[in-house]
Amino acid sequence: MINLVVLEGTLSRPPTVRSLPSGDQLVAYEVTVRAEGQPADSVPVAWFDAPARATELDTGEAVVVVGRVRRRFFRTPAGTGSRTEVVAEAVIPARQRKRALAATEAAQARLAARAG
Repeated sequence: MINLVVLEGTLSRPPTVRSLPSGDQLVAYEVTVRAEGQPADSVPVAWFDAPARATELDTGEAVVVVGRVRRRFFRTPAGTGSRTEVVAEAVIPARQRKRALAATEAAQARLAARAG
């Protein structure tokens, strides 16, 4: 089985940076994806140990995200909560067409390798 996501959308809010108790750094994004004829979807994206440039992206910027889907569970005062999000391997500004294309081609190659 393979867990692979490729998104193209726009950042709907500025990136946020958190340092986790494990010492890892997390950059969180909210990416809005608009499919033609469909309502917009807001997708939470988490990028662990992202490069410094990850926080330079701005609201409204078009991005390509390659990663995997995960659902995590956590405790809340009301009980157990959950969140489905994309864990990013790469978040690339769409204006960097060569890098974005290379990332999506690498994702396609992984799919092809699994199929054949």
